[in-house]
Amino acid sequence: MTLNGGRVAGKRIGDHQVGIYKKLRTRLGQEVAAAKTGISVRSAQRIDGMEALPSQRGARSWRTRADPFEAVWDSEIVPLLAATPGLTAMTLLEEMQRRHPEKYDDSLLRTLQRRVRTWNASYGKDREVFFAQEHPPGRQGLSDFTNAAVLRVMIGGAVLLHLLYQFTLAYSGWRYVEVVLSGESFMALFSGLQNAIWMMGGVPEEHRTDSLSAAYNNHAEHELLTRRYEGLCTHYGMRPTRNNLGVSNENGSIESRQRTLKLTLEQALLLRGHRDFADLDAYQLFLAEVFGRLNARVARKFNEERGTLKALPVRRSSDYEEVDARVTKFSTMTVKRVLYTAPSRLVGHRLKVRVFSERLECWLGNVCVLELHRGQPVPGTRRGRVVDYRHVLPALKRKPGALARSALLDDLFPRTEYRQMWAQLKDQLPEAGACRLMVGLLDLAGNDGCEAALAQRLALLLASGELPDLDLLKEELAPCPALYPSVTVVLPELASYDRLLAAA
Repeated sequence: MTLNGGRVAGKRIGDHQVGIYKKLRTRLGQEVAAAKTGISVRSAQRIDGMEALPSQRGARSWRTRADPFEAVWDSEIVPLLAATPGLTAMTLLEEMQRRHPEKYDDSLLRTLQRRVRTWNASYGKDREVFFAQEHPPGRQGLSDFTNAAVLRVMIGGAVLLHLLYQFTLAYSGWRYVEVVLSGESFMALFSGLQNAIWMMGGVPEEHRTDSLSAAYNNHAEHELLTRRYEGLCTHYGMRPTRNNLGVSNENGSIESRQRTLKLTLEQALLLRGHRDFADLDAYQLFLAEVFGRLNARVARKFNEERGTLKALPVRRSSDYEEVDARVTKFSTMTVKRVLYTAPSRLVGHRLKVRVFSERLECWLGNVCVLELHRGQPVPGTRRGRVVDYRHVLPALKRKPGALARSALLDDLFPRTEYRQMWAQLKDQLPEAGACRLMVGLLDLAGNDGCEAALAQRLALLLASGELPDLDLLKEELAPCPALYPSVTVVLPELASYDRLLAAA
């Protein structure tokens, strides 16, 4: 054991240790008392010669060596600190080395850091003060979105680019989490907030969010969505509040829980052994299990807080936005800068489209005539496409030659194998024949329900360089027609009922 000045290096002798030593000193003598107390004889001698305890002795008022910065401190360093308080000791040392070559060595950095810290404590600018907040039960709920790309979750082998919406109660820490594919939008907020409120069975007094600037596209939309958000809070009897733009610590109750959520999900994925899920529903179920375990930790406080929540309204508020869209002669319509295909029977109709966070409902009068998965504009283009080849397949079967130069060609193919097969057909067949064969393959995939199986067969054909035989593929993949037994029904003569009644 190395000793430094009569004590173990790095440890100071405190008042308690001195008190124990003095009690033992009177009975056992200096050397034995020092050994039992864990100090050296030299330290014991020094303690015997002092009347005050270590905590009662004042700080050392003399220097052990000359100040290496005495010549430049008041004349050069202090003016720099006063003009620019943000300068670090490293920057100041490099500046002194530039001004006075070979005078200030790098080993003086620690000395300068102490001098700068002391100066800032005495003359530096005021620093921001964070005030600890008390959250009474039932007062505040908070919402926020977080980018979940760091989790590297995959659906069917493809990376899932998504956000996570989280709602939490400030007092108990109870939380609700759901996957968001449509970006940080008010529709996602509406849906997630309502799902959380109905799951916990009550309403807090206040709902707090960040500025949600990503949800606004222009001033008019800002005003419209702000009114809708305020209407949502009014429907549930909540007071809407926001933190200031760029001041995330004002939303600290949920920012810290975003970190714990990601950490818990990462650990759960590591324990699971892989990050691939069969479909989105399987991932949602996994997510529910994770935040359910987190909620189990705060069950007692949540049960206490649930009694202070306000009652739910009679019904949910609408968590969608309504827009009008006309289906063009191309069997397409545009909603929120995204082009969607629609069945040709809807061409010419003006639809009332309900835009949810993850889907669209298209209404004609009071009838929902179409439901679509919601798409998003492609980053950098502000436009997007959601093309379902089944919508235009009947028209393509009548006009297969239109496929070759269709404006939707790149999006018509449901899988990569179909796109690669089209490229091979164009190279090896006349255009008309290539179009007819490709439309036949799409018809087989869409109408006979074998899209995935056909893609596997096409991959094998592409690997061997062969062209598909549509008739053979239909025999192999198309579902066999159901065989029903032939049943002959023989009706009895009416006279037999008369004979039966007479006998009775």
